[in-house]
Order: sequence, then C-alpha cells, then structure tokens
Amino acid sequence: MKPDLKEFCNKFGLNKESLFVGESNYSIRNIENPTEEAQLAAVKLNVYNIQHIKNPSEEVQLAAVSKDGITIQYIKNPSEAVQFAAVTDISDAIRYITNPSEELQLVAVKKNGMVLEDIENPSEAVQLAAVKEDGDSIQYIKNPSEEVQLAAIKQDEWAIQYIENPSEAVKLAAVNQNAYAIQYIKNPSEELQLVAVNQNAYAIKYINNPSEEVQLIKNPSEAVMSAAILQDKNCFKYFKKEWFSL
Repeated sequence: MKPDLKEFCNKFGLNKESLFVGESNYSIRNIENPTEEAQLAAVKLNVYNIQHIKNPSEEVQLAAVSKDGITIQYIKNPSEAVQFAAVTDISDAIRYITNPSEELQLVAVKKNGMVLEDIENPSEAVQLAAVKEDGDSIQYIKNPSEEVQLAAIKQDEWAIQYIENPSEAVKLAAVNQNAYAIQYIKNPSEELQLVAVNQNAYAIKYINNPSEEVQLIKNPSEAVMSAAILQDKNCFKYFKKEWFSL
C-alpha cells in the first residue's frame, strides 16, 4: 500500500513541491504558484528552470545567475545586484542587459574587452578599459581617440589593422613594438620604414609586395635598403631588381 504523500511529508517535515521538482528538470512549470523553496530547488537542479518561473524572487534570480550568468536573459527587470552577479559570472551576460550602467560595463570589459561589441555608445573610460584588456576590441569603437588607440597598440600592436587613419605616433608605437606591424600601415613614411628595418631587417620583405587588402611600401629608398642590409645581409633576397639602376 502506497503511503499518503501529504501525511508522509508532514511526518518528515518535507515540502511536497520540492519533491516533485526533483522528478524532472522542467517539472517546476507544472506547479502553480511554487514556493520560493521549490523555486530554489528547481534552479539548483538546473539553472535554466528559471525560465519556467513567473516573477522569481531576487534570491532565486541570484541563485540562477551566480551559476550561469547567461540565464539573466530569462529574467525581466533584474535588479542591479542580479546584473552584477551575472556579469561577474560571465562578461557576455551584458548583452542581455538593457542600458547597463557604466560601472557594470567596466566590470564586463575588464573581464573580456571583446564584449565591447555589445555595448552601445561606450564612454572613453569603458573604451580604455576594453582595449587595455584586449587591443583588438578597438574594432568596435567608432572614431577612437589617440589615447585609446595608443592603449590598444600597447596591449597588442596588431590592433593597428583596425584603426582608420592612425596618427604618426600610433603608427610609430605599433612598429616600435613589432616591425612587421608596418604591413598594416598605408603609405608609411621613410622614417617609419627605417624604424621597421632597423628593428628587424626582414621587415623589408613587406616592401613592394602589396596585397589586395593591405597597401605596403613601394620603392624603398637607399637609406632604408642600407639599414636593412646593415641589420642582416640575408634580407637581400627580398630586394627587387626594380629598386636599382641596372
């Protein structure tokens, strides 16, 4: 003979709703007006059960997003505390938050600069924090200031490829960090060419070899060729006949 559920629960101080939640990941949706205890049990079992709970309490919301921040997408009007818990767990959660505060944006980009893509009109402070974490995130910034550009280059010289019309200072910073960065600079000055080949003679191989996407240096001066040879004679194999009078 099966025991009466109500009597059994009363005898052992159990909540029958919590017992039913354990039967299936999604059984919480079959319970009308579940108690907070049942909601917490459901979320503990599977955080995505939060999507089946109407008006979950802040405690239940925090229980979900603390385990998986992405679940914030199922929460309407999450509190600031819930937003911070979600982004602290995973920075990508910010894409599901409407009008995040600057403070929240900073938390997100300091964890992963590339989430800047999901932030509309970030302040310069947020931009700087993002590029300091990942220089490549500058590709998501419209008209970045020179300060932001330099911060991006300092973190990753290859970020120069995402900067339109970089200043000479920005170009120089990139090439000083890596001579090969010159391949992403349109019409580099002779001074910049010299900086590149003086640092690494093999940077000469990017001279007079324009690709479809990148315009490289054409017809290096004698000074540039001399600087390359003095640095490493083996780079002569990258020289072109048309650079000389025959």
